[in-house]
Amino acid sequence: LSTEVALIYKDQEKVRRLHLVIHAPNREAVKKLNEILDAKYNIRSDGRPILGMSAPELVKLCLGVDPKFLVYPAHIWTPWFSVFGSKSGFNTLEECFKDQTKYIYAYETGLSSDPAMNWRFSALDHLTCLSNSDAHSLENIGREANIFDLERVTYNEIYRVIKDRDLDCLKGTIEFYPEEGMYHFDGHRDCDFSCEPSQSQKLKNICPVCKKPLVIGVFNRVEELADRPEGFKLVSAPGFKKLVELDKIIAEALMIKSRKSKQVQMVYKSLITQFGSELSILMDLDLKLLEGSSDSRIIEALRRVRAGKLIINPGFDGRYGEVKIFSEKDTNQKQSVLL
Repeated sequence: LSTEVALIYKDQEKVRRLHLVIHAPNREAVKKLNEILDAKYNIRSDGRPILGMSAPELVKLCLGVDPKFLVYPAHIWTPWFSVFGSKSGFNTLEECFKDQTKYIYAYETGLSSDPAMNWRFSALDHLTCLSNSDAHSLENIGREANIFDLERVTYNEIYRVIKDRDLDCLKGTIEFYPEEGMYHFDGHRDCDFSCEPSQSQKLKNICPVCKKPLVIGVFNRVEELADRPEGFKLVSAPGFKKLVELDKIIAEALMIKSRKSKQVQMVYKSLITQFGSELSILMDLDLKLLEGSSDSRIIEALRRVRAGKLIINPGFDGRYGEVKIFSEKDTNQKQSVLL
């Protein structure tokens, strides 16, 4: 039983905007929390309820309803609505959650960051790194996920694993390529301009097109708060895998623009029917089993995604990045074969 809420409030003479994930232990706890919030806020106006209360107030309220509530910051680096966001966030968890910080056991990477980026900030070492999928659309569910190894799947067991950071049971996460996220680089969408942190520094964070301040992205914000170099590996952390969704892979392999096209969906459903779930195909399936039943270009695309051999144009200021599997040369060669 989960939700994401938006908090908008003033703290330290600054308007703070952040999103928090809430997991509830049972329906009774959900009902009681809703009744308390509904008396003061309109919790039905949006899929992500907007509450005019502070982060520590919300944590205290949830734990007062039931001590087994889990509350933790969502997509922690994104500019506009996150605990470390460049536009309205904080520099430490303690600044944000104050006396309730001791009850924060986890954080969410978000689409624009991956665990390796978060390992650079030692203040997060003691927390459980989670990667969740929001439910904006059915085709995107599972694009980020957590890998648990549990004898029994119960709320109490999941709560324990996250609270205690039990790495025998939490095996890792499945990640979006962070460059594909909407806020990885700095930039201005309206100006069609983006850049990496070193260039932003030279520009003094001013857009060269409109001369207004750039929207500082996740990569830059991590650089700002990091106390470790890029490439640092946290030995005590579980691993992670970065994936591209199967229907996107099929669409590019077949040179079809839309992942929602009938042809792409037909091939997708055929693969799922024959070989199991999307995640098992992306991560575990012996690709030799696809030979003879799938387009060779789909097999090659899966192989490249697993190897991380991709061409990536990072996202910025609310615009998704582009992840391409085949180069223009590869595509031209395929087209010439078809001709």
